[in-house]
Amino acid sequence: MERSTASGFERTVTLRTRKKVLRLLAVLSAAFCLPVAGVAQTRPNGAAIDAEVSKIMTRIHAKGMAVAVVDRGKAGYVHAYGIRNAKGDPLTTDTIMYGASLTKTVFAYTVMQLVDQGKLNLDTPLKDDLDKPLPSYGPDPVFPDKYGPYGDLAGDPRWEEITPRMCLTHSTGFSNFWFIEPDQKLHIHFEPGTRFSYSGEGFILLQFVIEHGRKAQGLGLDVGDLTKANFDRLGMTRTSLVWHNGLDTNVADGWNDRGQPQAHEKRSKVRVAGSMNTTISDLSKFAAALVRGDGLSAASRAEMTKPHLHIATAHQFPLFLPDLPLSEQRKDLYSGLGVTVFDGPQGHGFYKGGHDGQTANTMVCIEASRRCVVILSNDVRSEAAFADLVGFILGDTGVPYDWEYGDHAGKS
Repeated sequence: MERSTASGFERTVTLRTRKKVLRLLAVLSAAFCLPVAGVAQTRPNGAAIDAEVSKIMTRIHAKGMAVAVVDRGKAGYVHAYGIRNAKGDPLTTDTIMYGASLTKTVFAYTVMQLVDQGKLNLDTPLKDDLDKPLPSYGPDPVFPDKYGPYGDLAGDPRWEEITPRMCLTHSTGFSNFWFIEPDQKLHIHFEPGTRFSYSGEGFILLQFVIEHGRKAQGLGLDVGDLTKANFDRLGMTRTSLVWHNGLDTNVADGWNDRGQPQAHEKRSKVRVAGSMNTTISDLSKFAAALVRGDGLSAASRAEMTKPHLHIATAHQFPLFLPDLPLSEQRKDLYSGLGVTVFDGPQGHGFYKGGHDGQTANTMVCIEASRRCVVILSNDVRSEAAFADLVGFILGDTGVPYDWEYGDHAGKS
């Protein structure tokens, strides 16, 4: 028998009844956006996680995977499985792996520190942070493709409406990247701030403003230096937004969805949409810091994971999908700042994924219990098992993997 205080009543109920109540509350929460007091699941021990990962990797033919569990805001179980390259060298907890779009969450965290310092305001248009109009800036002299071709916006005054909040909520109106546009030019596809459409380009714009903004207000800062300060503070000694590992050989290559090995790309410039290299050991420290709010004011930490912009599409990709009919929309699915937020059987949660042709990453956290699962894989096929593995470790969270992947999970 267990004691429950849900909905203001206090009585003893059987475990079976309690589960029924939680399921009912989850349904009500989804329908009416009500908060649910989450109840954490019992975490399986390391041996059970090892056995489950082994079973999953065999089933989907994945070559390498690394898993970390954060419990009550502290990094706990951290383990790596499989191999890091075609030679068969083992993947370890200190193997450098590609962070992909998990970089965006690290960047959002860094941006909120600038907000805490009064150097940025989430709702001040970016034009007010620059000394001259955005379209008048030319390419970076060292890395001409580091930022977008902002001159393309000269005939579209809507760029003046874009704010840091819009950049971090994927609502600038940009495509994911300018170079995937048919004419390879930068375009604004909808009124900024009005809807969600995934955009690394928006994050790159905010990076540009931080690095080229008005020095009188404390901008003109190197984002690589800002993130390195956080990595140093958290003891993330093998993490960086630019490749600097020299002759280090403990680096993960990858495998695409056909099982073909792919070399690790050593990115030479900081790109906050996805240039981070990290390890599972390091990233578990970041996830733990984020879920407990270390390094941010309480207000900024809450701002990162509160619902900002409702997401009404069936899936994250392809871009610019039409909204679902209202009756089919997931009512609890929102963009946070650098993360996606949701409500499920254990209450409010947030998550972020990372993907390229040979990379599959995910980070899922539950606010009430401050529990997270972080998975880095150097084999894109691992994505197909993320829902099962996260569910095995955390229990039913309601993380919206169907929206993120659709039927593309594990595909290059």
